[in-house]
Amino acid sequence: MVTSSKKLYCYVDETGQDPRSNFFVVVVVIVVDNQQELEDKLLKLEKTSGFGRKKWKKSRSPERERFLDLVIKNKIALGTTYYGCYKKPVSFFLPLLQTLTKAIITMISEKYNCIIYVDGIDQKKSRELTKALRFKGIKTGQVRSARDESEPLIRLADRWVGCIRASFEGDVESENLVARAMNKNYLKSI
Repeated sequence: MVTSSKKLYCYVDETGQDPRSNFFVVVVVIVVDNQQELEDKLLKLEKTSGFGRKKWKKSRSPERERFLDLVIKNKIALGTTYYGCYKKPVSFFLPLLQTLTKAIITMISEKYNCIIYVDGIDQKKSRELTKALRFKGIKTGQVRSARDESEPLIRLADRWVGCIRASFEGDVESENLVARAMNKNYLKSI
């Protein structure tokens, strides 16, 4: 729990807008204050593992599962990675708002300010999401767009959202990885 005035950095990615998916998944990785330290650890892990800056869908099994397994073992974003899964049809906006709000509420107690990055969000949706979060009582500046090419923590959210989607689609390795992450209290369902 955050007890004094803290900054919460929230990194958000989603999957499921395509017609092949029967559900919509949102992942939120929250970092309290030490954003740079966590980014440095992720960059080092990407380099040493050989996984690099690849997105989940552009990588192959088992290298992607190995990378996330290393993330868990190194306790990167331990207990501050949240996800929500929503049955379709559902709009893009509602699951994003709901998952983000619930994740932030679990991390706060009193004084805080959120800095939120959403993978590839356009300006119009960014303004709408900012307004909706403030309406729900979340203290935040303007929601910002981020790209996984340049943000290690957005890449982490991308990899988890891809893994979770694959687990819901019956991929055994992804199912095992998600179960392990949940058992170790690394990943939390909202």
